[in-house]
Amino acid sequence: MKTGILACNLLLGASVFGLAVPACAQSTDAPAADTAAVAPAEAAPSAPDIIVTGSRVIRNGSASPTPLTTISTDALMAAAPSGSISDALNQLPVFSGSRNSFSNPGSNATGVQGGNGAANVLNLRNLGATRTLVLFDGHRIPPTLYNSSVDVDLIPQELIRSVDVVTGGVSAVYGSDAVSGVVNYVLNRNFNGFQAHAEAGISQHGDAANRDIGGAFGFNVGSRGHFEASVQHRENEGILNRAYDRSWDDLAAVQGGGTAANPYYLATNVHLSNYAFGGYVTPLSASNPGLFAGQFFGANGVLSKFNTGTASGSSCCQIGGDGAYQNSSMISPFRGTQLFGRFDYDLTDDIHVYVQGAANLKKNTSYTGWNQLAGLTFSTSNAFLSQDYQDAFAAAGQSTFKMNEIWSGAPRIEALSKTRQIYVNAGIEGKLGGFDWNATYTHGNSRLKTTISNLPNAQRLAAALDAVVDPSTGNVVCQASLTNSAYSNCVPLNLFGPTASNQAAQDYVLGSVDFLTHTKMDAADASISGSAFDTWAGPVNVALSAEWRKLSFDASSTTTATDFADCTGLRYNCTSTTTLYPTTFPNSDTVSQSVKEAAIEVEVPLVKDVSFVKSLALNGAARYTDYSTSGSYVTWKVGGVWEVNDDLKFRGTVSRDIRAPTLYDLFQPETVVTGSFVDTLTGATVYVPSINNGNPDLKAEVGHTYTFGTVYKPHFVPGLTLTVDYYHTVVDDAITTVQGFNAAIQNACYTSNGTSPYCDLIARDASGNVTAFYIKPQNISKVRTWGIDGELDYNTALAGRPLGLRLLVNYQPHIYYEQPGIATIDQGGAGWGLNGLMPSPSVQIAGFLSYKVTDKVKVDLFEHYRNRFRRSGVASQVWLDPYVKSYATTNLTVTFDTGSALKISNSSFYVSVSNLFNAKPPLSGYYSGTTSAGQSYEFSDDPTGRAFLVGFRIKG
Repeated sequence: MKTGILACNLLLGASVFGLAVPACAQSTDAPAADTAAVAPAEAAPSAPDIIVTGSRVIRNGSASPTPLTTISTDALMAAAPSGSISDALNQLPVFSGSRNSFSNPGSNATGVQGGNGAANVLNLRNLGATRTLVLFDGHRIPPTLYNSSVDVDLIPQELIRSVDVVTGGVSAVYGSDAVSGVVNYVLNRNFNGFQAHAEAGISQHGDAANRDIGGAFGFNVGSRGHFEASVQHRENEGILNRAYDRSWDDLAAVQGGGTAANPYYLATNVHLSNYAFGGYVTPLSASNPGLFAGQFFGANGVLSKFNTGTASGSSCCQIGGDGAYQNSSMISPFRGTQLFGRFDYDLTDDIHVYVQGAANLKKNTSYTGWNQLAGLTFSTSNAFLSQDYQDAFAAAGQSTFKMNEIWSGAPRIEALSKTRQIYVNAGIEGKLGGFDWNATYTHGNSRLKTTISNLPNAQRLAAALDAVVDPSTGNVVCQASLTNSAYSNCVPLNLFGPTASNQAAQDYVLGSVDFLTHTKMDAADASISGSAFDTWAGPVNVALSAEWRKLSFDASSTTTATDFADCTGLRYNCTSTTTLYPTTFPNSDTVSQSVKEAAIEVEVPLVKDVSFVKSLALNGAARYTDYSTSGSYVTWKVGGVWEVNDDLKFRGTVSRDIRAPTLYDLFQPETVVTGSFVDTLTGATVYVPSINNGNPDLKAEVGHTYTFGTVYKPHFVPGLTLTVDYYHTVVDDAITTVQGFNAAIQNACYTSNGTSPYCDLIARDASGNVTAFYIKPQNISKVRTWGIDGELDYNTALAGRPLGLRLLVNYQPHIYYEQPGIATIDQGGAGWGLNGLMPSPSVQIAGFLSYKVTDKVKVDLFEHYRNRFRRSGVASQVWLDPYVKSYATTNLTVTFDTGSALKISNSSFYVSVSNLFNAKPPLSGYYSGTTSAGQSYEFSDDPTGRAFLVGFRIKG
């Protein structure tokens, strides 16, 4: 805190020295006019008032002390020809561990998924999406997921000109969340004419079909106004079956125990050892297995001997045999429509107003697999059993038997997430003397509804499984319907065989759960900037800004964890603690927080045109932030640029940044899930509630980042720019969800003799028996990482025609997650980690090549490479094969100018092939997948394979 106050005082002193009047300026009409910050073979637009993302005073990207990369939309779409701008961004090396349409599709609404298991989020440095700030034309985007992340597929793309990526802490400039950096989608504000495109693609396997159609237009309104608008509709049919749609997957799953005696390994053809598609008869007890135990209904109504295959090293599973497996989706289907409109008007020559609005409508669908029915109890006189089996049970004196089944005869569990986001931004800006000023207001309203379908209603399932013969009619009915009129519509369910259940019974038993969240943001900001005065080294630029914003969140669910089944009149499969549905969501009243901020930024030139110093400038910023929920904080940034000569410059920054706890971190409603857990103190297995809630005492995380880099433009190689930047980030008081039932957490408590704060997460009665475990977010962790970013840009001519080459490299060997009493996790160069940590290769490379072969033909190549990585970030785990192989893909796009051929000027036809050489992603896996088969995470790369796209574009 003392350091922050000192930095603030120094900056305030500089501002007083440099100000005759308060000043500021911000205009994002164009990206930085710097050849190092534009796409290959693309000229940088010239504009006198350009503000570089990451600063409110710097007007030249090459003068930015903070590393900045700008990628044009055209270059991005060459990287992901059949995807979105956001899919393409996730191909860039600085984005490690991001989630896109094929990453961890799931049906829950917990953790990083934020209510949408197929959300597309950006994650700089694999420090978490909530530590990456996303902007739309310089303004904070309201969160779209309940954990305050932004699903970036929702940003209108048709008029996006480029994307700026700032890789360094800039909370002092933009506020909370900019710990690992900022991603700014830059709008083309001055578009005139019209443009439209239509494209369609499909994988060589005949799936993952996608369609994209959109257009934009803009025109002047009189001599002072301008209007532009766009619409885009995108669809992707996804890859729906992990078990069938890619032969290389081959029912892969991690097996083993992670010890030297039983190491983890990635196996294929994995099946569940005690489940069958038609029903597997399980032992009644260890001492009394019962009749037919270990057999399964391989055909409807007929028991068969169960082939146990080969032991896999995991108690759940086997290799081959008759066991069942799961079948989740590989790529989630989606459909989205984006609308945008903007109107600008010059009130006077010096005062300009605008209003813009966007509407984004999107839905994702993912499948988590079939219903897994465990420990079902049946009467041995069940009406769907053949008479021979009933007689055999009667002769053995057995009244009930138990069965497990993967219910493949019914539809898979489906998660449908529908998002509706409304975004409105209005502003006024102008000039006053030598200063620029502006004020804006933003309103965002995001509605996310997640519906989990095809879930068994536990009460109806219990009734439907107890099938008997009605003595009065001879029909098979539900036993409960004979004694309770509430079950008069009950349809008996036959599970004795893979296809034994009929549609009517499925319709009766299966239901859905809805989870609805609203996230709102209102924000107002104002700033003034400009040159306070000139020194012999150049102008002293100062920016003052202030911001207020209010965020609110509410949630409602049709079924919560405290909605229990009514077991009245039901003989089996129902107890007082049976929840109505296996998936539940919490309700939340409206919670809110308000934020007030004030900031100053100064750019001071120190030296100019002396020996070994063409220029030397200092940039600094400080911000005071007050959260109504988590206190007040000072953030700051100090940086400098030393331009040695026209060829060489050095740059560096030091910053203090914050991420405030989200509303959900603070106020998430209490949820209770009762289950079996091991008490590591006694070794006993206990069946107790696990209670999950928020923590209103959370404070902000504090990040410290420093960067140092160099930019080299050798005069003897015109058009070449080389950039290298080193970064180091430490996040203290990092917010981590701590689980009381976790064995490591329990042991940390016990070894401390009860003094550890972890002990508060374990409740015991007077006799020492565990009565509950608690799950709670806490400021308890530290995250540390460092690495090197490299960039090469080369624009030249080959055979008299334009050639552009761009190479982006990231080396990030370590990402340490430290927590007291817990072994440190190193996620750098590693695959899956605890708490949902995603794979993070230590080396990633992205290469762009653009060449105009003829006046009518242009070729774009994009290459992405990642090195091999360890299968897990948990050092104590033992793996038989500890590494996932390296992986590289090549995308090719050929564009034909069709203007003369079709007699339509400014039209083009393009053909793209992604994954040109059909590289197959090496199998990886999440070690928690040892409890399932066909449902765990068996890959970390795009599973689509070679895919083709054709499109047509017209401009006028």
